[in-house]
Amino acid sequence: MINQKQNGIEQTIIDFVEATVQNGMIDSIDRIYVTNRLVELLGKESISMMEPSQELPSSLNLLDEFINYAIAENLIEDLPSSKDVYGAKLMNIITPFPSEINQNFWEAYKSGPKKATDLYYELSKQTNYIKTREIAQNIEYTHETEYGELQITINLSKPEKDPKEIAKARQKTTRYPECALCMENEGYEGHLTHPGRANHRIIRMDVSGEEWGFQYSPYAYYNEHAIFLSREHREMNVGIQAIENLLDILTTLPHYFVGSNAGLPIVGGSILSHDHYQGGRHTFPLEEAEEEYTFNLTNYPNINASIIKWPMSVIRLTASDKKELTQAADFVMTRWEKYSDESVGIFAETGGTPHNAVTPIARRKGKDFELDLVLRNNRTSEEFPDGIFHPHPPVQHIKKENIGLIEVMGLAILPPRLKSELQEVRNYLLKRANEIDPIHLQWADEIKEAHAVTEETVESIVEEAVGEVFLQVLKDAGVFKRDRAGIRAFKKFINELADE
Repeated sequence: MINQKQNGIEQTIIDFVEATVQNGMIDSIDRIYVTNRLVELLGKESISMMEPSQELPSSLNLLDEFINYAIAENLIEDLPSSKDVYGAKLMNIITPFPSEINQNFWEAYKSGPKKATDLYYELSKQTNYIKTREIAQNIEYTHETEYGELQITINLSKPEKDPKEIAKARQKTTRYPECALCMENEGYEGHLTHPGRANHRIIRMDVSGEEWGFQYSPYAYYNEHAIFLSREHREMNVGIQAIENLLDILTTLPHYFVGSNAGLPIVGGSILSHDHYQGGRHTFPLEEAEEEYTFNLTNYPNINASIIKWPMSVIRLTASDKKELTQAADFVMTRWEKYSDESVGIFAETGGTPHNAVTPIARRKGKDFELDLVLRNNRTSEEFPDGIFHPHPPVQHIKKENIGLIEVMGLAILPPRLKSELQEVRNYLLKRANEIDPIHLQWADEIKEAHAVTEETVESIVEEAVGEVFLQVLKDAGVFKRDRAGIRAFKKFINELADE
């Protein structure tokens, strides 16, 4: 809501400074400095000093007023990227230097890892680096299945590109920072093709003797969505070193989970060019999935090994000894990389191109380390050009993107288009005027045939149908299917592991 007070933007500046003093973001001694920095960024040369408003808006609402003023005064263009960059520059004024944030983090860490991450997480929200208001727009619910409750999210938080931005972006090229995960993003202004990172701060931490960074995701998909990134810009390498790194991160932050995307295209994440992992404080459905059966690894007697009842193919290893767990994981991963079973369409390589990979996920269970190894394969065929173990055409009207770490664990990240498209599906089911997308028509007819849809039930029926599609997405991505042949083939692979 734009401030309608007579003194306009000057009152907003005074209120913003007062609000940030009251919430502890800045010290009272910094009032004059922060005021003058805001005056400059807002294109003014002076300000009339006045009392703060009796009822202060939140600092984020005041930030909106600054941005609206900047647009009205032609200081910035009315484009999502311009508003993002400008907003980050404004919040940077009240964001401490990286050195101070790191010092405070590790000082708080002496009282416990949770205290340190709580401090950093709250700061990241207060400075609007974590886009709390945008994240709150996401549509979220759960869907019950035989494998447990799957979590469904229609992601509405990340702004879609304006056509004007897309046209202008074609004219702009830059190689700095090298990618969105490089440490050089810290404090970077941003532009049309790169998000504003002026208010971005990274915690430095030691991971297996190397310098790594720890930050939160601006558009978090789950609670305390963390990203761990190597100081060096290098490609993902999901081998024994990655396992060592995951377990080392858990030693530092035992209240978090941490996992890695697989290191191959199609089954990997969107950024394979920079070595990184994701983590956070969230319980995913996979963590709560039950054991289907256990087995022994002859050369690793202290490892508890099991197969998990899950639509994808998951081996769980548990131990208190990090070194033995790392060695056991390396053994399984190395054997999987070279494993083929023609009877179920699994080929380790074709024409010298490797296809098998693993999505590893680690967490603590008391003193134990629990490691899930999700078996992946990125082979394609004429029938399935997007991937044999990838969402198949019948489900791509809902989810056609790669199935990465987060989806593997049972959290669907669905595209924003579905908000409006699913409303048209509901209209169609209720025989209202509609503009249903043809890609949903067959699916909608199947829903209509299976259910007596009413005004009262249409919402839950469509939600359930989307949940079932996501379940099928996970089944499509599973290398050993949940049918008799797939279960038998999975056990064959396990027996080969157990016999070595």
